[in-house]
Amino acid sequence: MKILVVNAGSSSLKYQLIDMQTEAVLAKGGVERIGIAGSLLKAKGNGKEKVYTQDMPNHKIAIELVLKALQDGEIGVIKSMDEIDAVGNRIVASGEYFKKTTLVTPEVLKTLEEKTFELAPLHNPAAATGLKACIEVMPKTPMALVFDTSFHQTMPEKAYMYGIKYEDYKEYGVRKYGAHGTSHKFVSQEAAKYLGKQPDKLKIVTCHLGNGSSISAVDCGKCVDTSMGFTPLAGVLMGTRSGDIDASAVEFLARKKGLNHADTVTYLNKQCGVAGISGVSSDFRDLIAGEESGNERCALALDMFAYQTKKFVGAYAAAMGGLDCIVFTAGIGENTPTVREDVCEGLEFLGVKFDKAANDRKNDGTVHEISAKDSKVKVLVIPTNEELVIARETAELL
Repeated sequence: MKILVVNAGSSSLKYQLIDMQTEAVLAKGGVERIGIAGSLLKAKGNGKEKVYTQDMPNHKIAIELVLKALQDGEIGVIKSMDEIDAVGNRIVASGEYFKKTTLVTPEVLKTLEEKTFELAPLHNPAAATGLKACIEVMPKTPMALVFDTSFHQTMPEKAYMYGIKYEDYKEYGVRKYGAHGTSHKFVSQEAAKYLGKQPDKLKIVTCHLGNGSSISAVDCGKCVDTSMGFTPLAGVLMGTRSGDIDASAVEFLARKKGLNHADTVTYLNKQCGVAGISGVSSDFRDLIAGEESGNERCALALDMFAYQTKKFVGAYAAAMGGLDCIVFTAGIGENTPTVREDVCEGLEFLGVKFDKAANDRKNDGTVHEISAKDSKVKVLVIPTNEELVIARETAELL
């Protein structure tokens, strides 16, 4: 079985074709600047790479070009579209309308468009556009929706509810949904494999740390809490996102800065986080360089990020009544040793015994243990693979 995984943005589209028998990536690539001058496709397959440059005014043309690349005589890996058994489409937000991976039907598509767009206005409309393009180009191929929020649907009410009127929760669906679920699911399962234990025997905190960051408590293989909330704005401060902040402080800032509601949300999403604190960058490599050169604001941004992440680790250990493993993943989690060290510093009381030499070893793309051999709590660095989770769930659905 071959599954095509599609992750569509408003002007971009990333894809992978995965052979589910071996879980090998046969081909992958990305389309840039859809609907914008200078659009192109960078495609890899057959051990080669090729760049296609042509006007792509919409996602349908982009999908057609992706299929052309998959069948290309030079880099192609299939002879016809009939070899693609299904398409797995990444969708950020499901609300309470979809609890798990779902096969696309006209009714499902209608619910997606009418009920979930306002939950992820930057992501879901773009994903739906890519989905409809896939349906138009491959009308007989099964389409699956795989949601970033699905893994978090196992949270109990006490974890996902906000302290608002219950009637308003029921009427508007305002609650914690989380994000990065496919990543948290993948690395928690990989951690169990590495430790040689069944997931239902472990209490794991997974730290997906990137430009967008979230931390999850995974108890016995199920998510019981996560740091992101109604939207991906909540939790720790991130590249340009504020993270958790008092609602009254938001109103105060809006009034003082003369911002309307939409502009305030944009401010919190685009102008805050470590970029706003440091005044330098949202890129942690720039922050570390700034700290090393004596920039106190860069140092403060890094300290805040590690401190807030550490608080979630401790809180989730308390929520689960124990801790067996901490996992770091995503761009920062996999590639920034100083952040990992700062997060783990002071967690000795939980049973964490850190190995600085192992932590400083260069990431080689495999599972990497950075705790001491006699550490009660294992600390692992695990490269995430969200596309593989999407392919697995699509195949399982079929």
